[in-house]
Amino acid sequence: MNYEIHRLKNGIRLVHSQTESPIAYCGLIVNTGARDEAENEHGLAHFFEHAIFKGTTKRRSYHILNRLESVGGDINAYTTKEETCIYTAFLSGHYARSLELMADMMFHSNFPENEIEKEKDVIIDEINSYKDSPSELIFDDFEDLIFKDQALGRNILGEPKKIKKYTRKDIINFQAKNYPTDQIVIFSIGQIKFKKLVALVEKYFGDIADKQGFKRTKEPLIYQPFTKSFSKKTHQLHCIIGNAAYDYHNEKRNALSLLNNLLGGTSMNSRLSMALREKSGFVYDIESSYTGYSDNGVFSLYFGTEKNKFDKSLKLIHKEFNQLKNKKLGVMQLHRAKQQLIGQIAISAENKDNAALSIGKSLLLFDTIEDLDEVNNKISAITADEILEVANEILDANKLSMLVFE
Repeated sequence: MNYEIHRLKNGIRLVHSQTESPIAYCGLIVNTGARDEAENEHGLAHFFEHAIFKGTTKRRSYHILNRLESVGGDINAYTTKEETCIYTAFLSGHYARSLELMADMMFHSNFPENEIEKEKDVIIDEINSYKDSPSELIFDDFEDLIFKDQALGRNILGEPKKIKKYTRKDIINFQAKNYPTDQIVIFSIGQIKFKKLVALVEKYFGDIADKQGFKRTKEPLIYQPFTKSFSKKTHQLHCIIGNAAYDYHNEKRNALSLLNNLLGGTSMNSRLSMALREKSGFVYDIESSYTGYSDNGVFSLYFGTEKNKFDKSLKLIHKEFNQLKNKKLGVMQLHRAKQQLIGQIAISAENKDNAALSIGKSLLLFDTIEDLDEVNNKISAITADEILEVANEILDANKLSMLVFE
């Protein structure tokens, strides 16, 4: 896949890959998320993401939602700890419609007070839905404990009592402090020629005032391993085991990604899935994950099981951990692990929605796009010694934490 990049005078960047598909994927991603909130702003990044759908200087909420959906397209958004993203899918003939709408929402929202008040209830319902889902809530609570008393640890959605107090002015002030133009990337995959796309982006985004000076507060990690258990009166016992990990600039991140995929990735033949589900029947769902942030990261392993199978499950998990810490992978084991991850990445890249988000995020964070060959070469270069080193750092029993909902 070939990419072309353009930078506007105000610092906004554009990355595009031209394809033959009549379906286009286009979005806008900003290097601002929940961790960029002050303590008295908890939940405002996510609130802002909701609020930009509620009205602009020339559109009401209905007209925003109808603008793309009336021609069969789709628009959505999300907020993470470090990003805010608006993304669209549509027939390629509607690029102008999509770009104009995103520019209007991002830079000309007027946050009508009556809509803001209604949206508070929607967000509180979203918060409550997470509380009703322990398999999702436990991830937020685990990161809150890993990054204790730090902005990176706070959940993205906020707290109901704070959400209720926020005003239109709070959202406007939060927007004014954040979302600088040099931290915005527009990403696109579609039929449109790059020259025409550049002209449209310049038309709708070129007159946005240049705003730079992005400053993210990076707090030194003070991680203390913990073991905590909370009664949730659930049918299953839910558990997360994990550790603080590498940031996304760390040279060891690729080895950890490979180790994670081998240990408990998305495939049913991961080591933990085979040991706990296929061979023992102790769990239905077991998966590990690695999330890198700009200055820290987190590795976590989640599983749910019957309470009388918990101790047996833990024993099997630590057995797999110890094998990876004490014995280097054999040549064929390492080769198969690499081929599996390379194949998964290639298949994911065929999903143009995922691919569009991926190139946008890559340009935003690294100011470059790695093609599949470059990614494959980095994975292929990982050695058994690197896997062993990372396993002993991340899976060290003295550094692991555990959170249990029972």
